[in-house]
Amino acid sequence: MAPASGMDASMAPPIDDVKNWMHMFRWIVKLIRDEWEIDEARLVRGAVLEGDCGLQVEDLERVLGIIGESFTVRFPPGTLDEVVKLDELCMLASWLKGYYKRPEFLSDGFVDACAGLNPACA
Repeated sequence: MAPASGMDASMAPPIDDVKNWMHMFRWIVKLIRDEWEIDEARLVRGAVLEGDCGLQVEDLERVLGIIGESFTVRFPPGTLDEVVKLDELCMLASWLKGYYKRPEFLSDGFVDACAGLNPACA
């Protein structure tokens, strides 16, 4: 499923009010809802990104790209193997930005890769 508007980070929702992982969750929900036209009722915390949310791998890679550009964070290779649910993506993005503690579900190798790319989570 392609984004409705061909969005890039310059057209993403404003990030000024994102200060914690719940704000990040809301920001990501708005992004997916508005750009992929996914019904917000499907975008709940425990929703599986590829199944429940209706996104394909290419869509998720674009979501990661927009989050990365908007918040100046970098997702290491293998992110979509490590992160399965919407709330996990939100906690990961928040940790990379320094808004949240290290999520417990992340493997040690992935944590090391993240820390090497993102000083805020080191």
